[in-house]
Parts: sequence; structure tokens; C-alpha cells
Amino acid sequence: MPRVSVIITTHNRPDLLPRAIESARAAGSEIEIIVVDDASSDATAEICKSIQGINYVRVDRNQGVAGARNIGLVAGSGEFVSFLDDDDLRLPGSIERQLRILEQNVEAALIYAQAIPEGPDAKQGKPYPTEFPQGDVLWDLLIRNFIPSGSVVFRRDCLSQIGLLDNRIPGIDDWDLWIRLAEMFPVVALETPVMIWRQSTATSAQGSSDTVELIERGRRRFRKDWLRLPRIAAAPAEKRARAWREFSKNIAEHLAWESFSAFRKAHLGRAMRSAWILIHLHPAALVHLFRRWTRASTLVTLLTAVVQSDRLPQARARFREIRSNQTRR
Repeated sequence: MPRVSVIITTHNRPDLLPRAIESARAAGSEIEIIVVDDASSDATAEICKSIQGINYVRVDRNQGVAGARNIGLVAGSGEFVSFLDDDDLRLPGSIERQLRILEQNVEAALIYAQAIPEGPDAKQGKPYPTEFPQGDVLWDLLIRNFIPSGSVVFRRDCLSQIGLLDNRIPGIDDWDLWIRLAEMFPVVALETPVMIWRQSTATSAQGSSDTVELIERGRRRFRKDWLRLPRIAAAPAEKRARAWREFSKNIAEHLAWESFSAFRKAHLGRAMRSAWILIHLHPAALVHLFRRWTRASTLVTLLTAVVQSDRLPQARARFREIRSNQTRR
């Protein structure tokens, strides 16, 4: 029986898939690679049939990433599981290193690590995350998802207690899975990169492309589902309120940038959608947002993007750097 099932879901991207498969193969030993073809209509089937040593599963009706991953979970047999998107790359030996740590921590359900973000121009950013909560990370995960999906290796048998991925929440289904795991089990981390993480764009056909809609799904999930998880529901009201406040403060800054960017591009519907979500967050988030966005460094960044439209991506990168520096103070 293989030790690890690496599940790669794909849809109409046969040019990227072979690299992802080979990277998974080089990430460790005793690995089974399961490719779930999510109703592709191109040459994906022919490409997969030409590659030796993979378990190719095709579905004729599109399931979405979560649904396709669930099919891969059923098809696999490894003691451990890792997900890999068809445009991402695992680094050589990375799964093997993570398994050694996970096997030394028998109570832990999963191990995560850093991912190296890569843009459409192949330019790589700084590895993420830069901080590594471990042990009981439930309350940290409620506030923000700091776990790159493709960096995770988790124990298959934990799924018998928490269930599969929820395909009703595309784009945050992995975050939801990590929260449900973290509610019951400890988490460990490897503080080094294990993958290349291709960043989504509005036209990339990736599940994480629409930031505003993902944020709204996260807001609804927090209020309607995560607060009802047994450990969270049993926590003091003050602790639950603090989690909602910090969650709101985190996503408020993303929404503010999305609103600004949409107005800058005359996408008024998107801007108004962001603003609507903003006013449904914790009131403290708006106060926090006002204080941060009226600082001189932030205003300079915004003015740069207004005056020089071609500088919007650079302005956004600078804005993220400012946010990161201010958060650490």
C-alpha cells in the first residue's frame, strides 16, 4: 500500500499537468499519484493516458475542485494525503521531509509548510507564511487561512471523524477542512518552502480567482457554521466575539483594496459588492480600516495607483508590504 496519495485535480490545462505530476513523483517515495480529470473537453485524457504510473480518474460532469478532490480521496489508498493543483509544483523530497515530522508527532492530523508564490510572469515572491502557529491552531485559523493548500500532508483516517471537503463552498473548501481538522487535532509545521504556488488572476480559471466572492463565502461560513463547531460554540462569548472582530479586521483590508481597485478600473458593481460586505463585518473593522488607510504610507501608495494606472500591481504589492510591516509593530 502506498504511504501517500497525492491528488491532482485538473480541468482543461493539459499543458501544465505533466509538470505537476513529475514534481509530485519527485517529492517522495511510496507515492501514488491520482489525477482526477474534472470533465475536461480537450487533450487532457490523451495526455494522462500517455503518462505511466498514475491513477487516472475521469468524471463526465464537472464537480469543481472540492468535488473532484473527494473523488480522489475515494480512489486513493495512502495512509497520508496531499492535494496539488495542476499548475503548482512540489519541491523535490518535500513530502518525505514532512512525513518524517508528522510521524514523530503521532497526535497531529496535518503538517503544513511554506509556499513560494509565482506570478503569471514567473516572478517569484517571498515564501508564505512567515509565521507558523502549531499545536492548537483553531482560533488562529478562524481569523485567517495561513495554510497553503498544496503544502499540506494529512492523515487519511482523520476524515472518518470530520468528513470530506464541502463542495458547496468553492475556493474556501480547503480552509474549512483545516478548521474542522484543527478543532479535533494538533497541527505541526515545517518552516521552509515545499512548493511553488502559482497565483490566480481574474482570468486564470482558478477557484481562488474571485477575491470578493471568496471573502463573502468566508464571512457566511464563519457566522453560520464555524461558530457552531462544538469547541467554538462552547467557548466563552468574549472569545468568540474576539475571533469575529479579528476575522473582520483581516478581511476588511482585502475588501478595501478590492473596492479601490474596482473603482479605479470603473468596475462599479464589484466595488459596491465589496462595500456591502464591509458594512456587514464587526464595527471595529471599519474603525481599524480608517486608521490604517489614512496613514501617510498608505495614502502615498493609493495616490501612486491613481496617477499611474500601469502601476496598480506594484502599488498593491507595496500596500501588502506596508500592511505586513504595520502588523508586526
